[in-house]
Amino acid sequence: MKTINELTEKIGINHLNEMQGTVVKAIQHTTDNIMVLSPTGSGKTLAYILPLVCMVDTASDDLQAIVIVPGRELALQSLNVLRSLGNDVRGYACYGGRPTMDEHRQLRQLKPHIIFATPGRMNDHIDKDNVDVDSVKWIIIDEFDKCLEMGFHEEMSYLINRLPFKARQILLSATPAEEMRHQTILKSNFKVMDFIPKDEQISDRVSIYQVRSPQKDKLEVLGKLLCQLGSDSTIVFLNYRDGVERTANYLKDCGFVVSYYHGGLEQKEREAAIYRFSNGSSNILVSTDLASRGLDIPNIKNIIHYHLPDTEDAFVHRVGRTARWNAMGDSYFVLGPEESIPEYVEAEIKEFTLQDDITTIPLPTMATIYIGKGKKDKISKGDIVGLLCKKAELENNEIGRIDVKDYYSYVAVPSQKLSRVLQRLAGEKIKGVKTRFEPLK
Repeated sequence: MKTINELTEKIGINHLNEMQGTVVKAIQHTTDNIMVLSPTGSGKTLAYILPLVCMVDTASDDLQAIVIVPGRELALQSLNVLRSLGNDVRGYACYGGRPTMDEHRQLRQLKPHIIFATPGRMNDHIDKDNVDVDSVKWIIIDEFDKCLEMGFHEEMSYLINRLPFKARQILLSATPAEEMRHQTILKSNFKVMDFIPKDEQISDRVSIYQVRSPQKDKLEVLGKLLCQLGSDSTIVFLNYRDGVERTANYLKDCGFVVSYYHGGLEQKEREAAIYRFSNGSSNILVSTDLASRGLDIPNIKNIIHYHLPDTEDAFVHRVGRTARWNAMGDSYFVLGPEESIPEYVEAEIKEFTLQDDITTIPLPTMATIYIGKGKKDKISKGDIVGLLCKKAELENNEIGRIDVKDYYSYVAVPSQKLSRVLQRLAGEKIKGVKTRFEPLK
C-alpha cells in the first residue's frame, strides 16, 4: 500500500495545501461524515481520492466507494485523477449518453473498487442489479450543492435511500450554500470543514478589468481584446446557447481558432470541444456557464464575461476557472453603453484600454487528429505514439495529449506539422487495420 507522500510524488506535488492536508487526515483518521467547502481550483478531488487510494482493499473485488457527480465531464476528470496516481485501485466512470449494457459489461470485467457516476446512471445500474452496493464503505458527493438542487432532487433521494446507511458520507462543494446544511435528503450529521474565505469573493490572484464597447453589439471589441491577450488560454462566457454559437462563428470568420461548448450539443461534440481546448488545439473556448463547473482544465489565464453573470454565484464559479493551483489569472467584463459592473463585485476594477495597432490573431501551437479506432479495436496510446513516430516522423516529445475512447481516439500534434502528418498517415493502418485520420475541427 502506497503512502500519501508516495502518491503525491507520483504526480509531482511536493506538499498538499491546507485544505487538502486537513481533509486527508480527517478521512484517514476519523469516522466523521464530512462536508468540505472550499473554493474552485483548490484541489478537492485530490483531497478525497488520496486517502481512498490508501484505504481501499485492493485484494478484494468488492465495490467500496461511489462518487456521485452532477455531470459526465467531472466523472471522467475525477477518474483521470485516480489513474494519474499510478496505483492498483480500479476505477470506472458511469454516465448517460451511452448504452447501459456496454457499461455493465465493462463493470463485470473490471470489477472496480470506485465508481464515479451521475445520479441517474447510478440508479439505472442499481435497478438492473448491475452493481452490488452492499459492500460500499464510502459515498462521496462532489459539487453536492448542484447534485442536490431541484433538477437532481428526486434522483438523489432515490439513490441515497438505496445505498448502505452505514457508509461514510463525504460532501464537497465550492459554494457556501447555507441551505445545503439544512437539506433533507441526507439524514446524517456532518462535520463542516469550511475553507472558503469570508473576506474575499474571489482569489486575490485574479485581476479584474472592464473593457468598454461603444456599440451594443460587442463582437468587434471582443475580437480586439482577444488579439491583445495573445495566445493565453481564454474562456468567453455568455448566458445563452444561441449567443455562444453566434459569437464562436464570428470569431472563426475573423480567423480565430475557437471551440464552443453548451448543454445543447451532443456529448461527443462537447467532449471534442473540451479536448481541443484542454490540449492546446484551440486557445479560446466560448461557452455558457456549463463550463464554469466541473471542468478541471489547468492553465486557463483569462476569463471574459461577454454577458454579465446572472448571479454572484455564477460570477464566482466563472472566475474560479482561472488562477488555479497558485497561478495568476485575469477576468474581463466587456461592457456595452448601458452596462455596468454588478454591485456584488467588490474587488478593485481596473480600466483596460484596447490598442488598435495590435491586430495579429493568436493561433494555437497544437492541433488535434481524430483516429477512427479505439479501445474496442485494441488500440492503445503506445500504438498511436509508435505510428506517429514511425510513419509521420514525429519525435516523441512533439506528441501531445492522447485520449483513447471506446471507438475512436484523439491525439494532439504540432499545428505547423498537421498537414504533413496527415499526408504521411493517409492510407496507413494502425495495428493492421485501416482507419480514418482527420483533423478535429
